[in-house]
Amino acid sequence: MWIRGGLIFDPANNTEVTGDLHIIDGRIAGVYPGGSPEHDGEIIDAAGLWVLPGLIDLHVHLRDPGLEYKEDLSSGGRAAAAGGVTTLACMANTDPVNDNPSVTNYIREKAQRVSPVRILPVGAVTKGQKGKELAEIGLMKEAGIVAISDDGQPIEDSAILRRALEYAATFGLPVISHCQDKNLCASGVMNEGTLSSRLGLPGLPAVSEDVMVSRDVLISLYTGVPIHITHVSTQGGIEIIKQAKAQGVRVTCDVTPHHLLLTEERVRSYDTNAKMYPPLRGEPDRRALIEGLRDSVIDCIATDHAPHARDEKDLDFDLAPFGIIGLQTLLPGIMKIHLEQGIGFMKLLACVTMNPARILGIDGGDLSVGSRADIILVDPRARWCFTEEVIESKSKNSPFIGEEFTGRVVRTLVAGETVFTLR
Repeated sequence: MWIRGGLIFDPANNTEVTGDLHIIDGRIAGVYPGGSPEHDGEIIDAAGLWVLPGLIDLHVHLRDPGLEYKEDLSSGGRAAAAGGVTTLACMANTDPVNDNPSVTNYIREKAQRVSPVRILPVGAVTKGQKGKELAEIGLMKEAGIVAISDDGQPIEDSAILRRALEYAATFGLPVISHCQDKNLCASGVMNEGTLSSRLGLPGLPAVSEDVMVSRDVLISLYTGVPIHITHVSTQGGIEIIKQAKAQGVRVTCDVTPHHLLLTEERVRSYDTNAKMYPPLRGEPDRRALIEGLRDSVIDCIATDHAPHARDEKDLDFDLAPFGIIGLQTLLPGIMKIHLEQGIGFMKLLACVTMNPARILGIDGGDLSVGSRADIILVDPRARWCFTEEVIESKSKNSPFIGEEFTGRVVRTLVAGETVFTLR
């Protein structure tokens, strides 16, 4: 297969060039700036399109097993393919929790059968995500997990976190940490501040995140083991991570598109599709996240894709579950940040390709010769509206419904096979 005449972006090789790309047996066989005179086999005309590595989302909830009415490995895979996400790491808060190799095997084997994209399981840090006893990390590693995380539940016991870091290091597994001091946020449902008081909603203070980010950084420094802080949302959290990196602490982090694009003002109408954890923060926090991207403090952008059924989100704001879907708005969200904030597209692309691949220790995220042919074609000028009709997920809980975007995935290839074509 040949992909001809597209503008090829590859952050891993610092490549931005118009040319042809050759695929043989699911791998990239050649990249030809300016084009190649030989074109045997199938030809995909990419003139006017961007040719990118398939996106890698290191923070996704697929609800399978146990909550398949919200999402399953098939529907989540289809949503990912439509969004140009060719690899995703699914969190462990399923039912039962992915805290043992039998659940890991179920996810991995079913995903291989039903998903059009590569799904990699993330195992729990502790049994049942209860924060008391380490899960079967070594056996889950043998079964195929790529990281461990109790996401959805913070690891409140510092001794448990230390043991998890040291133990995971023996298997080369990254630890993805959900930072939240539950004692500081009690029954909070939105960002704590003037607006929460006006709306009569209990708040989630930024400090509840900041103190846990600080603790995790200190334990990482003490043990010498890397840690990844997920869905950072506060100005304080970014500053702590920035200082830690300057001191040589092996900490990485990700942010979500919704925290980069939205603020707590979206909660003013009590729209439960604007309810997520961490909550949407104030404008100073959002600006700090943007600058964290600009300054390379932030390593990755991840969706925290969290599907919920419509009847669950139709409850009163304080009763509705936290979370929104995000797989199909990841690339458009990045484009919006690029266009509105002037951050280089190559820098943003690295946050959803080569950087998550490096943190997870997996292949992919680049267009090097010999690499997996996980590739997406994007129309950078396409203007379109994100509606419920285009959503492939079983759930529709997105604050971006009705949003106008520029830039759209038109074709997705996984290991050289087309798994999505824009209709």
